[in-house]
Amino acid sequence: METAPDRLAQWLAVLSEALSTTDPVLILGAVVLGVLLALLLRRGQGGTTAAEFAEIKGRLTAMSEMTVRRQAEEAHALDERVEQVATRLGATLDGVSRRLSDSLAETQRQNSDTVARLTERVDTLARHMGDNLAEAGRRTSESLSTLNERLAVIAEAKQSLADLSSEVGSLSGVLANKQARGAFGQVRMEAIIRDALPVGAYEFQATLSNGKRPDCVIRLPNTPASLVIDSKFPLEGFEALRVARTPDEQKAARDAIRTVVGRHIDDIAEKYLIPGETQDTALMFVPSESVYGDLHEHFADLVQRAHRARVVIVAPNILMLAVQTVQAVIKDAKMRDQAGLIQREVGLLLGDVARLAERVAELERHFGLSTKALEKVSASAARISGRGERLTALDLEDESGASSAPARLTSRAS
Repeated sequence: METAPDRLAQWLAVLSEALSTTDPVLILGAVVLGVLLALLLRRGQGGTTAAEFAEIKGRLTAMSEMTVRRQAEEAHALDERVEQVATRLGATLDGVSRRLSDSLAETQRQNSDTVARLTERVDTLARHMGDNLAEAGRRTSESLSTLNERLAVIAEAKQSLADLSSEVGSLSGVLANKQARGAFGQVRMEAIIRDALPVGAYEFQATLSNGKRPDCVIRLPNTPASLVIDSKFPLEGFEALRVARTPDEQKAARDAIRTVVGRHIDDIAEKYLIPGETQDTALMFVPSESVYGDLHEHFADLVQRAHRARVVIVAPNILMLAVQTVQAVIKDAKMRDQAGLIQREVGLLLGDVARLAERVAELERHFGLSTKALEKVSASAARISGRGERLTALDLEDESGASSAPARLTSRAS
């Protein structure tokens, strides 16, 4: 039969085991048990009965079962709370992830649209500049080709003049007929003009405001006044001088040349020099280089008279040089017009480049804001991830370092 000292030893063992734990409830129970044992010892000395020991044991057993049940309920409640927090946290993280994905997709779409527009604009500008440069290169090539052709024409003209100088004798047959002589000068003059000037820069047999019709008018750029050319040079006196044998015949032929050529100079100045309509100087075309040389060698007075009357005597070579000068003036005017067009295009291009620079700066600011937003979102995601990891580890410590008793209870219960 179990004696009181044996039961006392058992209760002391239970008390020792309870005190060895760190559970506050068990410690509290151990303290209560110690108090009861002390009371029992006192009463045992006065005669404690077995019924009292049984009652104390039952109360302790009920207290222990209640403590275990309470711990289980608290652990279950804490598990449910942790599960709810984890569910809400997962839903929040999913929402943040979706919003972040949508924001990134929208930002990428806007950036793609902006880059596509910039690329299209740059391609358009590049094509426009390429077309302009190609057109300028083509025109330059055409100008060089035309210049080479003109140089070839000049070389051919020199050769033709050399051949012509050897065939001066055959010119007398043409000069004998006044109508054929005029046609000969007109044809030579027209050939030189057509070869050197573009269509529209000249006109043959044009009618002036006074009703006179010069052989050719050349329209100069940037001025309404035209340059007049007359090709009806009187060659009869030179033919007479060529066939003269005696000094008297030669003197008479020279006097006739001075009279006829002088009158022709006066007629050109009177008919074709119209202020505001024609240039102040007119050209008198001599279709023969030899006649032109005779004029400057033997009739210097006629040359001076022509200068005073603002009439320039030109031979085929001199006329060609004069027409080349006019051609250079026309080309220069066209180049100035093209330069104005190029200047306008360059101005528009600079405006487009300035707008492109502004849009690139705006795009850089947009990218900078996107980068800052992404950094903030990343920091928030990192903090959320850290909190999730702490929740997973059931580390519910607050910022002051204090921890709650239910968390430790759940950790031990698990």
